[in-house]
Amino acid sequence: MSEHEQLRVELRKIEKWEKDQKGLFFWERLARLPFSALDKVTPKFIHQKIEKLLDEIAKYVDNGGQYLANTSATLEKASAQLQEKKQLSIEDIQHLSLQEMDGLAEYFIEVRKKNAQLQGATTGVGGIFTLAIDIPFVLGLTLKTLQEVAVSYGYDPTEQEERIFMVKCMQFSSSDIVGKRAILEELASGNRTQSLQQLQGWREVFLTYRDNLGWKKLFQMIPIAGMVFGAYINKQAISDIGEVGMMLYRKRRILEKVSQS
Repeated sequence: MSEHEQLRVELRKIEKWEKDQKGLFFWERLARLPFSALDKVTPKFIHQKIEKLLDEIAKYVDNGGQYLANTSATLEKASAQLQEKKQLSIEDIQHLSLQEMDGLAEYFIEVRKKNAQLQGATTGVGGIFTLAIDIPFVLGLTLKTLQEVAVSYGYDPTEQEERIFMVKCMQFSSSDIVGKRAILEELASGNRTQSLQQLQGWREVFLTYRDNLGWKKLFQMIPIAGMVFGAYINKQAISDIGEVGMMLYRKRRILEKVSQS
């Protein structure tokens, strides 16, 4: 089988994955309810901290902000993982095989899953109060995971186009079937250079992502026992966004390789 044919096979696998996305179950749509109760008893200073962190995420989308990962450090880790003697550049990664790109993405996702698991267990000790702090942390870790996946497929996360694409990945992961279809159609059109205003509101995207963790995070509100739930839930959250990021970035790279072959 030629490289072109292999790429076509991989592309069909991704298209099947896209069709298999069923959206959220009914009980997941009730995710906002736990947070309605949580908001009523959460101290004001925690609300203010969440608001501040959400504003920082907005700055990330706009100009990088504090959540912009160190691309050079990511490339250094990628080079070490591939046992390269010299540090790879974004352009070097673009010429790697699809299998090598997949391996890098999986490596970065596994590392972030462990980080998320540890954080979830730590914040699970304090129940409701540390839970409110844990959510912005997971959002930030999600962004860094997506940036590393982007680098794994030869895309530069310092470019605003890629940061907007990452927001779309997050939006896709928390949308219902109608929303997923709309996002896939939008991405298929090739129009990824949208302005922030065209993102239907970055704040809505992130608040929806936060609230869709609600029913799961409800179990983490139990002090001490929340350690177990927090560790699992955070790990699964990064696993889910990692899968979405891999699939959507992988599809872009395959299409570009096919067009060049």
